[in-house]
Amino acid sequence: MEQTKENKMGTMPVNRLLVTMSLPMVISMLVQALYNVVDSIFVAKINENALTAVSLAFPIQSLMIAAAAGTCVGINAVLSRSLGEKDFEKVNKCACNGIILMAASFLLFVAVGIFGVAPFYRSQTDDAEILRFGTDYLTIVCCCSFGIFMQFTFERLLQATGKTFYTMLTQGAGAIINIILDPILIFGLGGMPKMGVKGAAVATVIGQIIAGFLALYINFKKNEEVKIRKEGLRPDGEIIGQIYAVGIPSMIMQAIGSLMTYGMNLILISFSSTAAAVFGVYFKLQSFVFMPIFGMNNGLVPILAYNFGAGKKDRFLKTVKLGILYAFIAMIIGLAVFNLIPERLLLMFDASETMLAIGVPALRTISISYLLAGFCIICGTVFQALGRAVYSMIVSIARQLVVLLPAAYLLSLAGNVNYVWWAFPIAELMSLFMTVFFMFRINRQIIRHIGD
Repeated sequence: MEQTKENKMGTMPVNRLLVTMSLPMVISMLVQALYNVVDSIFVAKINENALTAVSLAFPIQSLMIAAAAGTCVGINAVLSRSLGEKDFEKVNKCACNGIILMAASFLLFVAVGIFGVAPFYRSQTDDAEILRFGTDYLTIVCCCSFGIFMQFTFERLLQATGKTFYTMLTQGAGAIINIILDPILIFGLGGMPKMGVKGAAVATVIGQIIAGFLALYINFKKNEEVKIRKEGLRPDGEIIGQIYAVGIPSMIMQAIGSLMTYGMNLILISFSSTAAAVFGVYFKLQSFVFMPIFGMNNGLVPILAYNFGAGKKDRFLKTVKLGILYAFIAMIIGLAVFNLIPERLLLMFDASETMLAIGVPALRTISISYLLAGFCIICGTVFQALGRAVYSMIVSIARQLVVLLPAAYLLSLAGNVNYVWWAFPIAELMSLFMTVFFMFRINRQIIRHIGD
């Protein structure tokens, strides 16, 4: 049978395999980063309050991505390991239960959109215009979030079986549609109504919905290793437990990022709304550095999990080393760009003199942490692929809640917002020490015994 043939993740030369599986995802992630930036560029043309409102929405959007991506990390790891073990019945059960979990996540965020958005904004600001812009934007994003949950689920099923080229198509299609619709809906071009910030939200969810349905279609037509049937859409406690054993630590890890962003917004907005807007702009810009690495991670997880399941230690180790090398190169490029042309980057967002005065030191200072971050990210991916995502969670909690936020608060007491940005390199240094400790531990317990 076709299904019993060795998957390319166990046979193709490792460097070529990593490039072929990751490059489509890297490209699609760069397109995603582009549309995130373009979204904010257009919103900034309304006024700075509109940009601040969209920036303050980031913690809730991060929670949504945490729920989707964390669940998918679990689906990806369990499904890829099952492929390596040739357990095709479990592969199909994993896919079907992943769909059930994503549907439940969507319903949760509908409730957030209806009941939670207004209190969320009021906890951060009392500016009436920011409140109005933010509530309009985030309510639409939450209540129409089924598109992003569909997109994550069906794209990760393609990734888990090595079909990353198709995920490039789906993510690219969604991003391009968003970019095209942004100016049309925000400014009312071509006879369309002028929707302002609401238009940015509608453009985002339309892109996600189209990408989700496209990924669903491709799975049915091209993904022969995963069979999705409606009779299989029944909850399986054991499978769900295995998915969440890997997925929940990843989910918590990303949700912690949401809490960190919320805390940083509270610290920065005590200086000015411009400082909070700068932080939002930084997060848009840094996605050009981190998104390619996260795209590579989407290729790394199934390769590592497959070769772990198949007992191929040499291929596993070579994949890890190449991942660290490519991540370090990406981070060095990011460090150079943020230090050489920070003014040009900020001027894309119609930055005022005040925003430039705050933003240029912010970009230069935060990017120092990039020297260490690439190694830590790849090691976290190794932990997830080996079912030890709890290590990544511990490092993330320590970095963002135990070190970064307290350091940012203490530095803010000096009364100079430029000191706050040094919390990021300080936190990354601590993250490096913890990551190295856990990497030695997991090597002793698991990696050195692969294939024994």
